[in-house]
Amino acid sequence: MSVHADRTIPQLPRVDHLIRDSARLAAIPGLTEQALRWHHDAVDQRVVVAREASRLATPRIWPDTIASLATTGWRMVSAAAPAAPFQLLALASAAVGLRVEPPRASTSTLARVQRLVRTSGPAYVKLGQFIATGDGLVPDEWVKAFAWCRDEAPKLPVGVALEVIARELGPERDRLEWIDDEPLAAGSIGQVHRGRLTDGTDVVIKVLRPGLRRRFRTDIETLALAAAAAERVNENARSANLTGFVELFAQLALEELDFRLEAANLVDSSAVLEAMGADHMIAPRPIPGMVTEKVLVMELLPGVSYSRLDPTRHLDGERLLTTGIRGVVEATLRHGVFHGDLHAGNVLIDEDHGTFSLVDFGIAGRLTAVQRAGLVQYLAAWAGNDARGQVEAMQSFGAIEHGAPLDTIVAELQVELDLLQERAHGQVTFDQLGVTLGRLLQVLARNGFRMPKDLVLFFKNLLYLSGFAASVAPDTDVLEVVQGILLDLLSDPETGLAAAVA
Repeated sequence: MSVHADRTIPQLPRVDHLIRDSARLAAIPGLTEQALRWHHDAVDQRVVVAREASRLATPRIWPDTIASLATTGWRMVSAAAPAAPFQLLALASAAVGLRVEPPRASTSTLARVQRLVRTSGPAYVKLGQFIATGDGLVPDEWVKAFAWCRDEAPKLPVGVALEVIARELGPERDRLEWIDDEPLAAGSIGQVHRGRLTDGTDVVIKVLRPGLRRRFRTDIETLALAAAAAERVNENARSANLTGFVELFAQLALEELDFRLEAANLVDSSAVLEAMGADHMIAPRPIPGMVTEKVLVMELLPGVSYSRLDPTRHLDGERLLTTGIRGVVEATLRHGVFHGDLHAGNVLIDEDHGTFSLVDFGIAGRLTAVQRAGLVQYLAAWAGNDARGQVEAMQSFGAIEHGAPLDTIVAELQVELDLLQERAHGQVTFDQLGVTLGRLLQVLARNGFRMPKDLVLFFKNLLYLSGFAASVAPDTDVLEVVQGILLDLLSDPETGLAAAVA
């Protein structure tokens, strides 16, 4: 099955049209008009971010990079861990699904890599967050060691967050009747406070750490040099394409540094979920007039992380799993818009109603119509153990140029797939999908091809769904649920997916 250039690919529904039709967005005065501005502005801004990420990830020496290298070099020497940056990059690469062998979690290695993260810039803490959410991809010892990076990063000094809020919001600050001095959580990008508007609306206020953009740029330039150095002396680093990972990381991180992009993700996702009729799943709505590059005010949603559900309460875990998977997969394949970081902390469940709140939309995935058709092609090729179909699907994501010689890549991947098939005794399981896609990304990396950001995010979400299943419905056949949803989408004439792939 392949996506043909001469075949008409069905277009995705226009998200701006969904925003205009959204009753949920219209319920907040002025939000529809503001949402459309965020949506359209974000299209151009994402292009700018991608270009900047590519530039920063190209290894070169800048004056500020020299200073950063000197500082980081001193930390490495003082920690007696010159390999620590390479180990950190390998771990973070493995945590997004690249088949990189993570370093052995000895007591000394754990301590050294953690020390590098704790004493370096914010980009290093962000890499630690990748590792902390890499369940099933990196050893448990590493996941636990970096758990603090998720929401226990150093808090901003007392009063700094309030100063940023006042400066950024200006007169709109008066709409905040109350702000909790104690943050709900602190991360590498910023911290979150609870608050309340004068009209009684409970909100959360996300505040960017001051000076973060400049520090991130310098950190990324330094990591690009470290990755390039590792690839010169280490075959595993070359095959993992660590420099490609730094570019992927840079794009994800830089998008999170502008809360206007997150606001666009929020309104787009809200409109998509509503258009799907997914009443069981909602995203926070930003408050018009209270969003800037450095401050984001949005409604507070109910729920607790699915990993912290009360075990004494009876919840229909199978229903939760099915509706959760349907919401994620259908949003991706019907509309091409999806939450890009669905770890347990970002999926809240209201135990009273059994509904979902999806939070923290700093990272979102977006597929074009061609990429969506390519993803369906990939999933079908995976089910058939078809290496050529999988590789051809990657052309839809721009990972491989059309017309590039594929025979060598296909043969290399088919060897990997046959080995996996033998180990699984011919069985097709949901967990195998993650392993298979990881093998494909590794083969692409070894041959110098790029890692498509949105495909990596989709892959991560599949792994998160496995963790979700283990938490709420461990006896459910996840593959059967996913296959049923895919069959529904393929048979739906509105998607046109069955006609787009042959």
